[in-house]
Amino acid sequence: MSSLTEKDRPIVQLLLSAGTCPRCVLRFCCVGSQLLYRHPHQDLMKDLQEFLKNSQEKEDTVCLDVADPPCKRIRLEHIREEGADDLNLNGAIPELPLAASGNTATESSAGKVCNVCLGILQEFCEADFVKQVCQKVNSADYQFTSFVFSVSLPPQLSVRERAAWLGVKQQMRNLGLPFAKDDIVQLKEAYKWIIHPQLSEELGVPADGKSLFEVSVVFAHPETDEECHFLATACPDCFKPAKNKQSVFTRMAVIKALERIKEEDFLKHFPCPPSSPKNICDALEIQCNNGAVFVAGRYNKYSRNLPQTPWIIDGERKLESSVEELISEHLMAKFKADSFNFSSSGREDVDVRTLGNGRPFAMELVNPRRIHFTAEEMKRLQQAINDSSDKIQVRDLQLVTREAIGRMKEGEEEKTKTYSALIWTDKAIQREDIAFLDDIKELKLDQKTPLRVLHRRPLAMRCRLIHTMKSEYIDEHHFRLHLKTQAGTYIKEFVHGDFGRTKPNIGSLLNRTADILELDVESVDVDWPPTLAD
Repeated sequence: MSSLTEKDRPIVQLLLSAGTCPRCVLRFCCVGSQLLYRHPHQDLMKDLQEFLKNSQEKEDTVCLDVADPPCKRIRLEHIREEGADDLNLNGAIPELPLAASGNTATESSAGKVCNVCLGILQEFCEADFVKQVCQKVNSADYQFTSFVFSVSLPPQLSVRERAAWLGVKQQMRNLGLPFAKDDIVQLKEAYKWIIHPQLSEELGVPADGKSLFEVSVVFAHPETDEECHFLATACPDCFKPAKNKQSVFTRMAVIKALERIKEEDFLKHFPCPPSSPKNICDALEIQCNNGAVFVAGRYNKYSRNLPQTPWIIDGERKLESSVEELISEHLMAKFKADSFNFSSSGREDVDVRTLGNGRPFAMELVNPRRIHFTAEEMKRLQQAINDSSDKIQVRDLQLVTREAIGRMKEGEEEKTKTYSALIWTDKAIQREDIAFLDDIKELKLDQKTPLRVLHRRPLAMRCRLIHTMKSEYIDEHHFRLHLKTQAGTYIKEFVHGDFGRTKPNIGSLLNRTADILELDVESVDVDWPPTLAD
């Protein structure tokens, strides 16, 4: 049960006289009943008017019958207490007579835009606005089973909230009454108490703070935009330009400045309580956003003319497609996502094939409209990718969590890879010339960053291991070498030496010039994602 008592009467009287809406009055009276805020605006005004009439002579509690669990309290910003008794008259709050008529106070507030919330707890709590939000959500065609609601408020609301608080604080001090600042209900919290049940009923799903589907409303109030500007003079260090911010007067910057400014300085620049504006807030944007969905699998690449990611140099596309694009085209269409981020367990060169079980990959689909897929639907999607091109094949396509993707990157330096390289030598070779390679185990290499990647990778010396090698003689100038290596080993450079930047190398081991003609990745030893049954 929530109630107003005689000690709340000066707060109700002051704020209603200043043009504050009934719901903001309840917030400053620290009323924590969620259901009470959902009462119609007119009914709340009548209740407050009746309260003022009935509490003139004696201690009288008007109980507003609502059973509700305890509300979560959010502490207001710290206000400086020093020097409060020495405030100059520029910001002093005139004391209201205790016998003032309740009608006078409520008439001042009736029909006006609230001087604290700028109308957010007025018109934007009504059914018409709720329907407008739900129409936007439904027209966006998202799949969701719950929602989280977020609100972006104009930064000047924090200034007005502070001004109202100081006004109430001064009035209560003049009357010799205590006023606890810690339990004032935050505007966002009260708004969500009101709007959540309406949205939930209209959308047919529950509100859930952990939901991945977000419905957000961005409010603005151009009429009062400049009310924050005096803070930049008082606290210039709080307002610094930031990337992707159109204004330095962000909500966090304003709150930081309000924590620093002295009460007397604030009162010199801003009326307490604040005056009523002419216009109500604008709902600039109603936005929907689904949390990212993650898809993983393994891909085989059969072409020697296909990069893993789009090959674009200086704005010019070098090859028409890529592994990333051949896969993402289908996923983007089915999930109806805005964009994607592709990652994989390593990468192969454009002229290198990936065979065997393939290379693990993952794709983050940003803001997807569709999120629910059965195992059978994922199987059909995999088949559609495979049918669309003979250059790649995908297997084990599945939905995974964000956390699971980390396993693909875990131990990347420790994992092993198996390769098959077709090698040419300038001098003729016989089987016995290459047989000794089969006996070499755990060969240590020193590899400087290859010349071919030096434009995009830092110059460094890397120590890598060739775990095993097995040679396969073809003719006097060709043989195939099967290698099992540490991840991150540059195989091409191990063959030809990269002008001495990789030591030892096949050329130095055979004491002749060697070069690589073809390279295949035969396995990437990462046990992820899980293998799926056919």
